[in-house]
Amino acid sequence: MSEEMEALDKAKEAAEEGKERKHLAPVSITIATLAVFVAIVSLLGHRAHTEEILMQNKATDTWAYYQAKGVRAKNLEALDELLAAMDGKNAEKAKQADEHFKADAAGYKDDQKKLFDKGKEFESKLEEESRRADFYDLAEVFLEVALVVTSITLLTGNRRYWHLGMALACVGIVIAVRGFLVH
Repeated sequence: MSEEMEALDKAKEAAEEGKERKHLAPVSITIATLAVFVAIVSLLGHRAHTEEILMQNKATDTWAYYQAKGVRAKNLEALDELLAAMDGKNAEKAKQADEHFKADAAGYKDDQKKLFDKGKEFESKLEEESRRADFYDLAEVFLEVALVVTSITLLTGNRRYWHLGMALACVGIVIAVRGFLVH
């Protein structure tokens, strides 16, 4: 949040500077507006990174559960093979255990298929959030630079810096909108 506070401080300074030099009032308004955009994009970036971490955790948990189901299925298959290899006294009881193990193992494999699809879905969402966060980070950089370049106008009185700052801000805004539209 310190970046946002710095941006707002810059906006306040620019507003006070604009009071003294009326011909630079549009520059001061631009700086204040840029400070707001920086704060918004910074917040969106933080939220995208948080969502990215949550999706990573969900994907990791799903893959761990997927592996656990596979281990359980393999254990039951091994027990089934062991029962088949044993020459027991109660063939009926061995047959019931065999059917039970086969049914459980099949259930675990079905669960694994569902978990595989769910894991892939979480990975897809993770990639999406990662791309979104990258766009917001890049947009924030452009908006911060635009804010600084535009501020130079107040020091020099040269409006070319203001125009360059607005151009950089437009690039930053387009990148932020692109991040918002990531699917």
